[in-house]
Amino acid sequence: MVVIALIGERGRELREFVERVLGPEGMKRSVLVTATSDQSALARRRCAMAAMSVAEHFRAQGLHVLFLADSITRFAEAHREVALASGETPALRGYPPSVAQAIMSLAERAGPGPEGEGDITAVFSVLVAGSDMEETIADILRGVLDGHVVMDRKIAERGRYPAIDLLRSVSRSLPEAATEGENALISQARQLLGAWDRAEMMIQAGLYAKGSDPLVDAAIKVWPSLDGFLAETAPLDGIAGSFNRLAEAMGVKYSAP
Repeated sequence: MVVIALIGERGRELREFVERVLGPEGMKRSVLVTATSDQSALARRRCAMAAMSVAEHFRAQGLHVLFLADSITRFAEAHREVALASGETPALRGYPPSVAQAIMSLAERAGPGPEGEGDITAVFSVLVAGSDMEETIADILRGVLDGHVVMDRKIAERGRYPAIDLLRSVSRSLPEAATEGENALISQARQLLGAWDRAEMMIQAGLYAKGSDPLVDAAIKVWPSLDGFLAETAPLDGIAGSFNRLAEAMGVKYSAP
């Protein structure tokens, strides 16, 4: 079961999402709770909480629920409007102190239910102003969730999708979700990407001298294939196949268990 909260979206986008993205088959297993951008701040704030209540209903029936909220930033903005109108003082870059509690209360409702019930896996989108990951809402969510995926406009502008900044993305659950060999492969890939990121400006300007740094030399060698791997769509051969192709992109030996 999928429960989707669309907070502060444009009305025409909602229709396109329902008809083109979900379609009849997607709607058979989805519940949408929406509050468009022209609705009151109270309605937009209730949208996220109502959608989470729907997800909790299905969790209580023993189902595994995927909860999607787009976006928590608009939820926080609606909460700010309500809080300021009630006399609360803005403190966190214009947000009232209660915004942290509002976001955390929503996020903490996700996860596993009591024994015998199902669970809720929540994915919250955040609109980060100026790509500043220290921005108030992003900072609050980063501290309460199990991980975050950072999308970078610069990566999108050069045509690589999904435009994920792997170096700034973090999963606290990953070490326990992968084998020792998989974790080692991921760590090696991050080292190569980090080396490329540090030296990219010098490389592009022709100022880097080959042999100055063995790790950067290795990153230059594998960068095209590694970047191509990151642009892959959903693989047909599952997680094991992805690790095999990652190892191939880096030119190392690896055999998925």
